[in-house]
Amino acid sequence: MVVWLRPSGRSLREVRFISPTRQRRQPLRTTLVVSEEDGVRYLHQGGDYIQSAMRIDAPFDLELDYTRTMLAFLLFVPRPRDVLFLGLGGGSLPKFLFKRIPRVRLRVLELDPAVITAARALFHLPKNSARLQVDCGDGVSAVYAASDAYDVLVLDAFDDGAQVSACVTEDFYRAAAQALKSGGVLVANYFGHDRRYPTYLKRLARAFDGRVLSLDAREDGNVIALAFRNGPDHVAWQSLREVAAGLSARLDIDFNQMVSGLRRRNRYTRRDLCIVQGGDA
Repeated sequence: MVVWLRPSGRSLREVRFISPTRQRRQPLRTTLVVSEEDGVRYLHQGGDYIQSAMRIDAPFDLELDYTRTMLAFLLFVPRPRDVLFLGLGGGSLPKFLFKRIPRVRLRVLELDPAVITAARALFHLPKNSARLQVDCGDGVSAVYAASDAYDVLVLDAFDDGAQVSACVTEDFYRAAAQALKSGGVLVANYFGHDRRYPTYLKRLARAFDGRVLSLDAREDGNVIALAFRNGPDHVAWQSLREVAAGLSARLDIDFNQMVSGLRRRNRYTRRDLCIVQGGDA
């Protein structure tokens, strides 16, 4: 596996990661490209799309707006204990939660061992510990095998701008619901311009009995979906605003803006946000 570090489009150096895949003389899955511009390091996997971004002088902060927006799950599960990530990229969200949420246990499954090596070498991914476990493995199979295991399941699986097909089937979404604890949340990232996005959202809504919310990432054109296993049918705006204020102060991220984003995209009453949005979300 070759990773090119290219500030402003110019090749700076070549880093070779000899992964277990290479040692077994099996073909490599993708070429990882790492570029830098204006103090931000970017990871590209399989093409030009940005897989992850890290400000070099603040490696545990969230640089991309869509990653900050994915934290909207904290409005509903403010102190998660067990979180599963499918796919690693540069590890932005696992790193942030590891640093900022006490006592959370984070498990990350990534298919490509070279992605893990690159994240550790170039994106400050911490070593494995009791609270953070990053393994080379099939996250989809792990979801199908799990039951009542996680408070949050984070799905951000792309291959050069296309959703990983195994992660957008209705069967997979139903398995994801079963993998969550009661009251748990699946948070999924989609491209809003993807013509198949409405189909994915309908599948998600059917798998989670209509308990699906969505909100826009302000800067990236992404749409974040939140799908709930059980829990209340409605949440009071006053309660959401109180939780948002506490999270904003604690994490230095604008959760109040996320509450406003939920109001723009979802059904609501003057008093409550409706969690059950209906079959088509």
